[in-house]
Amino acid sequence: MKKVAIAGGGPTGVTLALMLVQRGIAVTLVEAASDFHRVFRGEALMPSGLNALSEMGLSKILEEIPHRQLNAWEFILNKKQLFKVNEPIENNTQPCTLFSQPPLLEALILEAQKYNHFEFIQGVAVKDLLRKDNHVTGFRLADGREITADIVIGADGRNSIIRQSAGIKLKRQPKSMDILWFKLAAHPKFVAENIFTAIGDGENAFAVFHGASPGKLHLGWTVSEENKNINISKLTKAEWAKMFASISPSWLAEHFIECADSIENPIKLSVVVGICPVWHSPGVLLLGDAAHPMSPIRAQGINVALRDVIVAVNHLVSVLTKEAENKQIDEVFSQIQKEREPEIIRIQQLQKEEAKQHEILPKNLFLRKIVFRLARLVNKAVRLSWIQRQKKMRQGVTQVKLEV
Repeated sequence: MKKVAIAGGGPTGVTLALMLVQRGIAVTLVEAASDFHRVFRGEALMPSGLNALSEMGLSKILEEIPHRQLNAWEFILNKKQLFKVNEPIENNTQPCTLFSQPPLLEALILEAQKYNHFEFIQGVAVKDLLRKDNHVTGFRLADGREITADIVIGADGRNSIIRQSAGIKLKRQPKSMDILWFKLAAHPKFVAENIFTAIGDGENAFAVFHGASPGKLHLGWTVSEENKNINISKLTKAEWAKMFASISPSWLAEHFIECADSIENPIKLSVVVGICPVWHSPGVLLLGDAAHPMSPIRAQGINVALRDVIVAVNHLVSVLTKEAENKQIDEVFSQIQKEREPEIIRIQQLQKEEAKQHEILPKNLFLRKIVFRLARLVNKAVRLSWIQRQKKMRQGVTQVKLEV
């Protein structure tokens, strides 16, 4: 039986492991963290990600864990509503759904552990790769253990150790961003109707919504050029609340001030966006953020990664269930990249275009005045333009179906 070693126990690595063991392939999955409760995990599944889980037969598991649908998207500029779009955005599609990652990953691991040819190692990091005749044959763990395998999959995120050890280059987009991620007490309005609300005033901007778990608002504050020198560690909860309130409509501003004590210390997310010109080397394949770290715009990371998994399974199963030579396996790696790369490139372009659109209006005082003066006409056009830009990011650029 062929064996696969996977580094990274996030959605990419766990779903891939489960799909492979269900098809009779031996898998060792290694996750560096001792549990799944990281300080930050993405929660948003677009229709493309929901469809991917459905293709894998995992929709029932998703239904059994904490999850919450988004009801709408709202954009507020200078404390006035620019426009609002209800979910689902298109007819006959699923609404964007927020889910709690830790229980999902735990449920998927339990499912995989039903198979004797699945091994899960948690709480030990991958240190480097094992090689023989310039071909990767497994990896070495931080505790000295060596995991041998016919192929190694790097699903270990944007700072991938597998990528670095394999000498695979990441071509980064030149402009990156930092986001401060907060949690605080929920406002009743978000409990009744969960609206992803983007708020800005030209210099500062944040997005706020109710997470999948009860009682908590999630707030992502964009660190712009204007506020990048803010000393995060020295700001008190009351000072953060005052900053949030200063650009918010009155009902939300009051909530920030009243619930200042509930604001948790922020997590700083340094966003890296890019793509590897080559996703593989002899014996190694990168998937998900390891191959193409995505911008946080419209929560594409997990959605495109799940689609990576489906394409990888379609191609890998045939070579792993027969006595394929190393050369044949490496050719399959190239086919996986060839099939997935066009969508990744296009989605990253769309994210870049979306970021530019978000910058134009807030920073252009003259344009803002026109928008508010001709609100009824202009806002409708801005809304329609926004909807059109979302379609590919929500549904995916290419068709992805599980075929094995």
